[in-house]
Amino acid sequence: MKKFYGCDAHKKYSMFGSMDEECNPGPFVRVENSRDQFRDFLHTLPPGSPIALESVGNWYWMIDEMEKAGHVPKLANAGKAKLMMGQINKTDKLDAKGLALLLRNGTLPSVWIPPGELRDQRELPRMRMAFVRVRTMLKNRIHAALAKYAIVIKEFSDIFGVGGRALMASRLGELPPQTRS
Repeated sequence: MKKFYGCDAHKKYSMFGSMDEECNPGPFVRVENSRDQFRDFLHTLPPGSPIALESVGNWYWMIDEMEKAGHVPKLANAGKAKLMMGQINKTDKLDAKGLALLLRNGTLPSVWIPPGELRDQRELPRMRMAFVRVRTMLKNRIHAALAKYAIVIKEFSDIFGVGGRALMASRLGELPPQTRS
């Protein structure tokens, strides 16, 4: 009899639940999120097993391992899946069971799983955007700190260029001691 698996993934562990075609639930299994333990668990499942996994932060490597083990991973839209499960009480076991049930019923709100190489290519601009946001935030904080103490640097249009940074360093003495340290 075919089984459907749901995986509620967390940072350090994943909870697996299963359900057969007649909606009979199987046992729950908690698996530590190390590649070896995850891989070992996947090899205990029947080949070609469908596994539903929420699209949370650490799904890349899990999907890769599921595919390598010969299973059929389905990536679920986490927000829509939660709404469809309609659970008031939220536990790892209920989430795993709910994902397995949605998969079994054919109602899992799945999303496209890009190939590994494309995932990496798509991650590069995301990471760059995140770093640019942090850089902008830090520059804005420096501008705000200078403005708080009426330190105006007019000599450079970009105070973060080589000359502007040198001038800022020479004017740090104008800041109160507690601000400099």
